[in-house]
Amino acid sequence: MRSAQRFSLAFLIALLVSTGVSAALPQADGEGKPLPSLSKMLKKVNPAVVNIATFSEQQQTLNPLLNDPFFRHFFNIPEQPRRNARPQKKQMSAGSGVIVDAEDGIVITNYHVIKQADEVRVSLVDGRHYTAKVLGSDPELDIAVLEIEGDKLSAVKLGDSEALEVGDFVVAIGNPFGLGQTVTTGVVSALERTGLGIEGYENFIQTDASINPGNSGGALVNLRGELIGINTAIIAPAGGNVGIGFAIPMDMAKASMAQILKNGEVRRGQIGVGIQDITVDLQIAFGLENGQQGVLVTHVADDSPAEEAGLEDEDIIVAVNDEPVTSTGQLRSRIGKRKIGDEVEVAVLRNGKRKVFEVKVGEPSEIAASEGASHRLLDGANFENNDEGDGVVVANLAPHSNAAYSGLRLGDVIVGANKARVKNIRDFSKALKRDNRKILLRVKRGRSAFYLVIQ
Repeated sequence: MRSAQRFSLAFLIALLVSTGVSAALPQADGEGKPLPSLSKMLKKVNPAVVNIATFSEQQQTLNPLLNDPFFRHFFNIPEQPRRNARPQKKQMSAGSGVIVDAEDGIVITNYHVIKQADEVRVSLVDGRHYTAKVLGSDPELDIAVLEIEGDKLSAVKLGDSEALEVGDFVVAIGNPFGLGQTVTTGVVSALERTGLGIEGYENFIQTDASINPGNSGGALVNLRGELIGINTAIIAPAGGNVGIGFAIPMDMAKASMAQILKNGEVRRGQIGVGIQDITVDLQIAFGLENGQQGVLVTHVADDSPAEEAGLEDEDIIVAVNDEPVTSTGQLRSRIGKRKIGDEVEVAVLRNGKRKVFEVKVGEPSEIAASEGASHRLLDGANFENNDEGDGVVVANLAPHSNAAYSGLRLGDVIVGANKARVKNIRDFSKALKRDNRKILLRVKRGRSAFYLVIQ
């Protein structure tokens, strides 16, 4: 047993030294024997990882019995003073964040950490605290960008998450359960995790570095102390860490942050296709090789960038810019992190032959596409033409998106929008352009029909 431990220790020391990781150079114990340590790296990174407390005003509901004179008399309760507004109570929640620009005081965190907060307070590891300004957010990616005004701040260097490989060592830093700054270590367990139903754009780094409630928005760094992910979620059947945590890759978070800093919001482009994951049944139906992965194109929107480039229904998208595509979530992430106006190489299988097309990423409002809504209030929704008659069907609702909170449900059939009849996707897109601030929809749900206002 002891020989095995010596071998493991010697292997880890050799690994840290051979990789040239200066932040993890071995230190010595009391007998002068070398020991591996991350302390030097953490001394540089820890000051840039912050705790975040949020405050919101919540209306208290008075017990209706207190308005009953007989009840007050029986229990000798004095009459309640009349107020124009009900009393309010401050609520607080804790999370984490990372300073990425020391000069301008820019902090990145999760959107769900600061969602619906009236006040956001950022606390540094040295005891200083600041009231933060929310510069903008990206709910679909679960990213928010804050600004604090402070002197002598420390920032984390941004790393390249695309260079990560399964098995790379990583360190998670955050504020679990409000305990204060905590460091845990692990490895990259998997890359490009999708289909978890956590966010609208899923492309997660999976790690076994211990992540718990309160770590949200904290840092996932490599052994060089570079920020390669923002910790965002865990799978926790028992409410605590079981070794399955997820972080948003820094390349996606960086693209989102750049748009927020420039425009105050994130505008994602589209190419104008309806898409579907390939199942075993679809592999057989389309005569694909056993195990063939990709995304099936179910619809190409008229006058969309996809149509102009030459994409067709029943094409199977297998790569974007030479990056393999195996799921709809992965494809949405590949396109979503590109700027509007960028051109991407889309590789498809058509009748068994591989073809490559140059496709321009277009403005969502100009695309009557089934891959997403053409109105900001319906971001995160996928629509398809109704095969059983007029109207468009709600085919998908991304979690935590605008559309998910709109009141629409999967399977709803929209037959009218902004007082215009809707027969198909094209009609729907034209009707939505009538009003950028709100939407009036006529919806059929089962045997009933009703109007829905979204604003």
